[in-house]
Amino acid sequence: MTGIGGVEMGAQAARSRALAVLRVRSRALAVALLPAAAAVILLVGGSTGHLAGGGWDVLRWIVSVLALCVLLAAAGVALVVARSRPAVTPTVTVAEESAPDLYRMVRDLADRLDVPAPSAIALTPDCDSWLEDRTHPAHGPPPAEKHHDDLAGPGGPAHRRSATAPVLVIGSPFLWWMRVGELRAVLAPVVAGTGPSAHPDIAAARRFIRGLDAAVAVASAGRRDPVSRVACAGLGWASRLLLRSCRGHAAEMERGVATAAAERAQAVDYGLRIVAQEQVGLAYAGWDRLLTRVALPAWRMGRWPSRLDVGVVAALTELSRRDRLAEGFASRLGERPACDLLEEPGVMDEAVSLLAARLFHGGPAETGADWSPVGWEEYPEEVVDRTWRTDAARLHRVLDTLGVRRAAEGAAPGTDGPTLARVLDHLTTPDGASTAPLTAGIDAHAATETENGPGTPSADPDASRPPADDPGPSRPPYDDSDASRPPADGPDASHPAYDDPDASQPSYGDSDASRPPFGESDASRPPADDPDAPQPPYGDHATPVPTTPAEDAEDDEDDEDDLADTTARGAALAAGLTAQLAREEAEARPAGAHALSSAPGPAAGPDAALWDDRALPLLPLQPPRTGREILTAHITAMVCCAAMDTAGAAPALDWLDGPSLLLDGARTADLAPSVLSLVEAGDPGPLRAWMTERGIRPEKPVRLV
Repeated sequence: MTGIGGVEMGAQAARSRALAVLRVRSRALAVALLPAAAAVILLVGGSTGHLAGGGWDVLRWIVSVLALCVLLAAAGVALVVARSRPAVTPTVTVAEESAPDLYRMVRDLADRLDVPAPSAIALTPDCDSWLEDRTHPAHGPPPAEKHHDDLAGPGGPAHRRSATAPVLVIGSPFLWWMRVGELRAVLAPVVAGTGPSAHPDIAAARRFIRGLDAAVAVASAGRRDPVSRVACAGLGWASRLLLRSCRGHAAEMERGVATAAAERAQAVDYGLRIVAQEQVGLAYAGWDRLLTRVALPAWRMGRWPSRLDVGVVAALTELSRRDRLAEGFASRLGERPACDLLEEPGVMDEAVSLLAARLFHGGPAETGADWSPVGWEEYPEEVVDRTWRTDAARLHRVLDTLGVRRAAEGAAPGTDGPTLARVLDHLTTPDGASTAPLTAGIDAHAATETENGPGTPSADPDASRPPADDPGPSRPPYDDSDASRPPADGPDASHPAYDDPDASQPSYGDSDASRPPFGESDASRPPADDPDAPQPPYGDHATPVPTTPAEDAEDDEDDEDDLADTTARGAALAAGLTAQLAREEAEARPAGAHALSSAPGPAAGPDAALWDDRALPLLPLQPPRTGREILTAHITAMVCCAAMDTAGAAPALDWLDGPSLLLDGARTADLAPSVLSLVEAGDPGPLRAWMTERGIRPEKPVRLV
């Protein structure tokens, strides 16, 4: 009785809050009709002779015109609210033909809970599950009638409303990591939410809230002509006012729906659900770690791992091996995984992996020469090795630009290839005589860019070129300003330093670090029907926002604080690497990167027709790297290249930490302190001792890309 009473109390609270939301809508309609009612009274009074006279005639004209304007404005707002396209989660639809066992399990679960079955099932690259209404006309036609009958099954009247039932969205990591019983227990309270969702008042209140949210997004889109800007300003003001009035009631309504669903689901696998919730938290940790440490370096190299969900199983298995608290979780792997409910798990995994690359990195919708899948067995060679050698090549290009000679001090003649010794000698040179020239070089380049534009060479190409016989680091042109700093949203902007514990990473197990706000409408997101709306370039992690001089000065101050702990030569090299990354990123942005994907096949594919992909990526996985982190990552890459070419080391993939270096079959985890000693204090002693102990020869040239 307690469970039944809780269900009824939660549902009643949700319905009462839904009625409160609808009352806000009714009050807004009444306010819009109030001038019209006053105009009708004045017109009727004039026609009957009760309100006669010149003053009343003028008042009748004023009120009538005002009523007409208010009615037109209200009709426009209502039309936009009704017709605007609500935000929809990017997902991969699971057709019933490709997962009959999964659909059967969801139907059986709905029958046991005595609620309508979801109208469809979709997967998303996120560690969460929820119900989503896609009945808006902008989301396309409803499923065929035969699907309604098939999906409803023999459940009788409880499933007659399945044609308008919400879609069940399941996080793909759950399918691969959880067992069938655990997935059923986790989905029980979610599926139970279709019962309250079928109530007309709750459904109407939700449609009204989603319409207001979509109208705010439409009003926030940029418009060029003054008339459109004025209209959008009025639309945005009215929509935000109504949203603020409904906010509290809507939150309480959803809380009541969740309470009713949770109480109803207690009768289904309650004991197993407690165990399954532990797996939810573990999946959050593994998924976040896999995306930020493993997938992100591959995406930056133009490769997208095609089996992310398989990777999260490997990452969590590795975690269970390392962490004593997770030792018992690996024993579950002998049970039937939930991905067996799919007919072709590999196809689904590939579709979800491509969608994850688009959402979190902004990659193209289709594969190509510069955007191709990579398997886990190819990851060390195709991603780790290429990343390190690309960073090493960039480091030596910047050293060439700075005028640093290739032959290290005391080197034999002819050894002028790219060596690690060149980097060490440059960073350990005393700073006393070089601080002023480096600073002067930075100021000179800043003046040149101010006159000619960012990235424009000076008129005299030899003006900043050092003499051929000058071994010093006479510094040309790199400015640590906003013009030369890479944007925060570039493909390399948030690249973590390998094996660097100080590099900014999302906290371990923080699910919010990798979860975009799918259910929320972005105020700056351009509407799908606006071809003139500004679109972010490929690889951008945020829409560029104009900055004020005060903000630019604050950014410069932050950069100076970050490089304050480094030497003058290290700061100059970091600025050069930052500028080089910015130029490479600008050159690598392909045209048409945001073209809509082709129509998905019957088995799997992203629902490109349901959501606007011009705002991708929805959320960057990591904040932009600082200059010191960029310098640390490049020196680490150079050390790894020297270890591979001179000491027989090999690139490897660590499921929890990403790219790693194997020496004698063991993973090296003590490189970061030695590199930081060189970067921060200009002391190569710890790094040279580390390399000597492992037989790495810094004077030997390394192979670059």
